Amino acid sequence: MLKGIWGALVAAGLALASPAAFAAGPDGAQLVAWWGVPFAGLLLSIALGPLLAPAFWHHHFGKIAAFWGAAFLLPFALVFGVGAAWHGAVHAMVAEFIPFVVLLTALFTTAGGICVHGKLRGGSWLNTGLLTLGTMLASIMGTTGAAMLLIRPLIRANDNRKHNVHVVVFFIFLVANAGGSLTPLGDPPLFLGFLQGVDFFWTAAYLWPETLFICAVLLVLFFVIDSYYFRQKGECQIEAQDPAPPVEPLRLEGKRNFVLLAAAVGLVLMSGIWKPGVEFDVFGTPVALQNIARDVGLIVVTLMSLAITPRTAREGNDFNWEPMKEVAKLFAGIFLTIIPVVAILRAGEAGALGWVIRLVTGPGGAPDNVMYFWATGLLSSFLDNAPTYLVFFNTAGGDAATLMTSGAATLAAISAGAVFMGANTYIGNAPNFMVKAIAEQRGVRMPSFFGYMLWSGVILLPLFIVTTLIFF
Repeated sequence: MLKGIWGALVAAGLALASPAAFAAGPDGAQLVAWWGVPFAGLLLSIALGPLLAPAFWHHHFGKIAAFWGAAFLLPFALVFGVGAAWHGAVHAMVAEFIPFVVLLTALFTTAGGICVHGKLRGGSWLNTGLLTLGTMLASIMGTTGAAMLLIRPLIRANDNRKHNVHVVVFFIFLVANAGGSLTPLGDPPLFLGFLQGVDFFWTAAYLWPETLFICAVLLVLFFVIDSYYFRQKGECQIEAQDPAPPVEPLRLEGKRNFVLLAAAVGLVLMSGIWKPGVEFDVFGTPVALQNIARDVGLIVVTLMSLAITPRTAREGNDFNWEPMKEVAKLFAGIFLTIIPVVAILRAGEAGALGWVIRLVTGPGGAPDNVMYFWATGLLSSFLDNAPTYLVFFNTAGGDAATLMTSGAATLAAISAGAVFMGANTYIGNAPNFMVKAIAEQRGVRMPSFFGYMLWSGVILLPLFIVTTLIFF
């Protein structure tokens, strides 16, 4: 069914769309808010499917994502023409989805080939130390790389505890999101800003106070919560049976993947620095040579990791492709159904969501940085945070040189909202889903979509309010 839906759409586009029509993308000013229904339907499916029909969802989430993608593309083609629908779909896949999946796959594969052998005992100090290490690594090797490197050892260290859900939830808060706020390598929105001309070290220079504050508060809060649970009677089931289990020395297997991780980081950095000025037209979507070189290089890195990693390293991590498949299928649907939502937002005040744009502008036309932080953040919680960042980057003027100087406070608010509030939901940032899927495979009973939002609502939203009062 899934292949049939996508195959029919591709065939229709190839047969009916003329090359001239490829250049005609969706005009957000012509779209009413109802075009966002398929996107909302996919979000509700992600939220309610695992809760109401877990077995059906597990076996058919790809078909559900394809259904919502078709629910947007087919009516859009009927109303605005196959050319416009085809252009939007090709642009979403070629310019956004494929680079997104290629990068995630490279980081997922290389980090998943590094296995920490030995038995860690998940006490509060060790857990906090691992979260701190992951938070620091996230801006160096990306939130996906850091999350894939450390999530399995952290789960294994706490697999004998009754209460371990909070460990994974705080891991998502810190390692999969807030820790990636200091460099363009850390999180996709900041990388897009880098491609728009924001200096590589600008985010580190301007966001370090907010990052330090949020991460420090979360780490202290985690230590308090984890210490409370650790002291509960019967919390550590293995220690209750054997107070002094044998200690297995720690060792790393698959260390060559660190070199491949560095190569992946270098390829991403290269694509932002090297500008040969060569572009290729893919059905109306321009693709720069440096981006093609990056993606091809990342595919080579992935294949090399699969070739040189010892089988025992991946077996030690229980490595499999299911988390990556889930992310790829669901985000394919998200990238398609989000097309009209982003187009409407890009239309500014002329679009059906013009009220969002008006929210971030003060009475005299000056930017309202508090609203930039919250509007970018809340939309990033449910939309993909990378295009959301670009929307508000352009709303604030779109000139990197100006935003880095006189508009620095506004750019900081946009950057912080996109990165920090990606932790508000499972779909706010791709590593969130991957961590959730791995944890569930390892037996952790992760909260539902709304259950996770309860955690973020109780912990993160008050923290973001305090952050607003202090910094914005």
